[in-house]
Amino acid sequence: MTAGQKVTFEYHGNNYIFTISQAQLEGQAAANAPERGMISSDTYFIFDAQNSSGIKVVNQREAASSNIFRHKEFNLQSLGIGGLSAEFADIFRRAFASRVFPPHVTNKLGIKHVKGMLLYGPPGTGKTLMARQIGKMLNGKEPKIVNGPEVLSKFVGETEKNVRDLFADAENDQRTRGDESDLHVIIFDEIDAICKSRGSTRDGTGVHDSIVNQLLTKIDGVESLNNVLLIGMTNRKDLLDEALLRPGRLEVQVEISLPDENGRFQILQIHTNKMKENSFLAPDVNLQELAARTKNYSGAELEGVVKSAVSFALNRQVSMDDLTKPVDEENIKVTMDDFLNALLEIVPAFGASTDDLERCRLNGMVDCGDRHKHIYQRAMLLVEQVKVSKGSPLVTCLLEGSSGSGKTALAATVGIDSDFPYVKIVSAESMIGLHESTKCAQIVKVFEDAYKSPLSIIILDDIERLLEYVAIGPRFSNIISQTLLVLLKRLPPKGKKLLVFGTTSEITFLDSVGICDAFSVTYHLPTLKTADAKK
Repeated sequence: MTAGQKVTFEYHGNNYIFTISQAQLEGQAAANAPERGMISSDTYFIFDAQNSSGIKVVNQREAASSNIFRHKEFNLQSLGIGGLSAEFADIFRRAFASRVFPPHVTNKLGIKHVKGMLLYGPPGTGKTLMARQIGKMLNGKEPKIVNGPEVLSKFVGETEKNVRDLFADAENDQRTRGDESDLHVIIFDEIDAICKSRGSTRDGTGVHDSIVNQLLTKIDGVESLNNVLLIGMTNRKDLLDEALLRPGRLEVQVEISLPDENGRFQILQIHTNKMKENSFLAPDVNLQELAARTKNYSGAELEGVVKSAVSFALNRQVSMDDLTKPVDEENIKVTMDDFLNALLEIVPAFGASTDDLERCRLNGMVDCGDRHKHIYQRAMLLVEQVKVSKGSPLVTCLLEGSSGSGKTALAATVGIDSDFPYVKIVSAESMIGLHESTKCAQIVKVFEDAYKSPLSIIILDDIERLLEYVAIGPRFSNIISQTLLVLLKRLPPKGKKLLVFGTTSEITFLDSVGICDAFSVTYHLPTLKTADAKK
């Protein structure tokens, strides 16, 4: 038989005609397929019915896989995705493994394809990039990319219509082709903008509730689609309606967290690959060392580091006296010093607030005698305990003493010397004029950010000031007090470790409201002795 040859045959009393589209030897690449070949008893046919024929081909055992992906294999780094191999493997297993097989296999297994996935995590970690690249890898229709707020409309019913229009092509395709229809990918960026928990908004229109209802109907309603994959992305998973997250809807939920050292190395390789190929990268640049230095940097922040380093290299070739002077490309070299200077410019959002900590000890730490040195050593032992112990994910320490005894300076010094990637100080001076509920939200956010880092330190400075304590009355904020009590006892997520330091000059008050009991250890910082003061 020859490619392009038409053949007629009879099956169950009906006459059919098929055209040979391709002949292929087993184990041979499709690109090297011969134009003709002999039919033997070992030859098997794979039938593919035309869309307009009304014929449905079932039980083709030889059709081992479907053509869901455009390429037989793919390299994540070539797609510009670094440090997300484990997350991508999880996505493939749960969302795409069933789609690799032909429809009759999944029908016999009695399962339905995954229709939705949610990518969530801190900003800049690559959620949007991964969703876009997944859409490009798939062999179905061109993915529809929608920013959440774009769906909203000022006209009544128009917002719901916009949601229905997103699924219109998939509905028509499934109506005409059934199980053989192409996969339609819909990517929702910032999905939390339109799918808030129902009943949480007080705008009086109920439009957000209607959007959630419309989306749930399309994904998992009576006439639900099986040829749709909805990919949602958000930084605030907690804002989404719970019904959207159950199986059958956005059931695959993958956290895209901050990259580890190996992931940061891959990301730096991706962003420096072109300059290395074109000999713009100096030989002294050590990407492995940069990956070790950039703890808690997101993918976007690492890209910013590379851009900043390049700006230093380009600036050396520009003369401010004569901007029209021609530039010699061969002299452009991005050196290790450029990257180190870039690290000073680009500070990670989930990094250590070094400036705030240094402000707490403007004159550094002075040797104040054996008693203060002993407390510092005990505090550093707590740091080591958090680092190495598997059974202590949360350690809390309260430093108490009279005003001016050096509690805040000691806590800041421990935070700097700990070399933890995330160190944050919470003080009343950053919350002046804020309402109690706003203060609580800020404190909770600091703890939530700490849970995204493998090792974190939080310093609660002057707890009595955070609680708005006044001795006359006495008066304090019970809302903030209860918030601290909950947070100080809440264990961080699996694989994350947290050390909390608190400072106070009103130990009696904290003891009366039960906050002292929330700390696992309390150290008293004494005032200086005369001999220590003379030193």
